[in-house]
Amino acid sequence: MNPSGSTSLICLLGSPVSHSISPAMHNTAFDALKLNYSYMAFDVDKANLETAVNGLKSLNCRGFNLTMPLKTAIIPLLDDIDDAAKLANSVNTCVFENGKLKGYTTDGIGFLESMADSGIQYMDKTITMLGAGGAATAIVTQAALEGVKKINILKRKNASFSATEDFADMLTKSTECDVVVYDICDSSIMKFCLDESDILINGTNVGMGDDDNSLIPVEFLNPSLTVCDVIYHPPETRLLKDAKSVGCKTMNGKYMLLYQGAAAFKLWTGKDMPIEQIKASCFDK
Repeated sequence: MNPSGSTSLICLLGSPVSHSISPAMHNTAFDALKLNYSYMAFDVDKANLETAVNGLKSLNCRGFNLTMPLKTAIIPLLDDIDDAAKLANSVNTCVFENGKLKGYTTDGIGFLESMADSGIQYMDKTITMLGAGGAATAIVTQAALEGVKKINILKRKNASFSATEDFADMLTKSTECDVVVYDICDSSIMKFCLDESDILINGTNVGMGDDDNSLIPVEFLNPSLTVCDVIYHPPETRLLKDAKSVGCKTMNGKYMLLYQGAAAFKLWTGKDMPIEQIKASCFDK
């Protein structure tokens, strides 16, 4: 559909965003359902986030997505926050309603649905998560709520380590999942976590774009481990290449983007995204 004077804006905020599939995905879905919306991507960093949000509110924007590094930075700017987003302390989707801004997280739902789409069973399994940023905490939260047995979080022992421990304790107490945080720099702990895990998920940006690094030594991987990455650019990170080389089942983040996008689409429009059409036109070319 051609934009008109009555077209409503929806967008993506983050940095970088030039590689994002989201504009193609959402605009194709809007066209398919003949909805008068247009989706654009804007490179916005933390320093300019509040200015950008105020501008979008002034422009009567319907809502927006957030990617790195803005998923926690947006929270102080919200008027309301969904329960799952509050638990995860992460927001990737915002909706303007009557001048008020409400935040949601669809990352966890999107990632678990992408795992199911790939035939990966996660119920009653043990997961090791690399990182504790916005996407990682959203996935951990949803996994704990949906019946994963245990989650090991491996992250740097930096200023946010104790806050991540508090997050893990809160999830352990409020779900039936045991969530534990470890120092990612302790190689013996890393090996222990991977040996007891069924699934490994990279929730960091290590391996994105031209970065050919991996946080996991290839010798720590074993064929019984399913290895997943939230990154979809490139389609195969160093971690996934190493995992494939030792016989692991692997999955990248492209369908996470699809399914989290579908959940966001429903929040903005009230309509179901035509999943199979979007998968064929934007993801499986």
